[in-house]
Amino acid sequence: MTGVTSELIERARAGDGEAFRQLTDPHRRELLVHCYRILGSLQDAEDALQDTLLGAWQGLAGFEARSSVRTWLYRVATNRCLNSLRSTRRRPAIAVPMGGAPPEPSRMGEVVWLQPFPDLLLDPVEAAPGPEARVEAREAISLAFITALQLLPPRQRAVLVLRDVLGFHAAEVAALLDVTVESVTSALKRARATLARQLVDAADREPPPPPHSPVEAELVTRLTAAYETGDVEALVSLMTEDVWVAMPPVPFEYHGRLLAARFHTAVAFREGRTYRLIPTRANGQLAFGAYLRDPAGGPSHALGLLVLTLRGGRIGAITRFDNSLLPHFGLPRALPG
Repeated sequence: MTGVTSELIERARAGDGEAFRQLTDPHRRELLVHCYRILGSLQDAEDALQDTLLGAWQGLAGFEARSSVRTWLYRVATNRCLNSLRSTRRRPAIAVPMGGAPPEPSRMGEVVWLQPFPDLLLDPVEAAPGPEARVEAREAISLAFITALQLLPPRQRAVLVLRDVLGFHAAEVAALLDVTVESVTSALKRARATLARQLVDAADREPPPPPHSPVEAELVTRLTAAYETGDVEALVSLMTEDVWVAMPPVPFEYHGRLLAARFHTAVAFREGRTYRLIPTRANGQLAFGAYLRDPAGGPSHALGLLVLTLRGGRIGAITRFDNSLLPHFGLPRALPG
């Protein structure tokens, strides 16, 4: 620990808020992403981060400097997240009406509370995981990975993120969670097996094109045109044969082009609806704010955020979220007519 850090710790212990801010600010973004991975919700992650900072401020007198400030903050954050998962404050599933008469879904989704994460809030450290990390940085923030994590028991979820994403050693994880190394090893083995089953096809699928590449730009142009004209056939032509359409927290999920076409015909583009799309990025993926056009030329009102999972130059999944997080993406609730 450097002399500067030791001095900041002593000043913070004496009640210096500015010293505490200097100690913790360099880690805020990565801690927010860490909380998001465990909780699957940006709103819950922000709450957990605030609890973490409050807990760190109140517990600073007990920090014995046996580890780095960063490691200590991860200890506090991880335990705050686990407490949140045990708490009754966790948001329940909400049956959001979709309008129209949706077709019979392929299955009911298991994850009932999931939110996207704005790329604007991702720290550059996300591009350089620890030396022991087995999960690529891009995969470790993807919607598919976050969704699969939410199916793990809370302790397994935390162990896998700490070990395979952040690269902490088993002994460090054991110390962070106040458990034995053997229990960490056992939890990690079970978590990896479950995750492998959930992501069984991911390794064999064509990777997405690079962000802002010509392939992605062409897809954006064609997708935007399909939504602007309400052309279901053109939209479906951009999808893979095994495309998934999901709308958490609504549990309905649709698999394959045929059901995707039926869903968009019956719900999204019913009664001649058309949309304006505003591009953004979420979870390292292409995303759009979707705004319903007013036939009379008035303002276009937001109907949600679409996050696309790309396979090569095609759409492998469309996940729609509600309007509550649009401000986090710098998107308005309405566009002028």
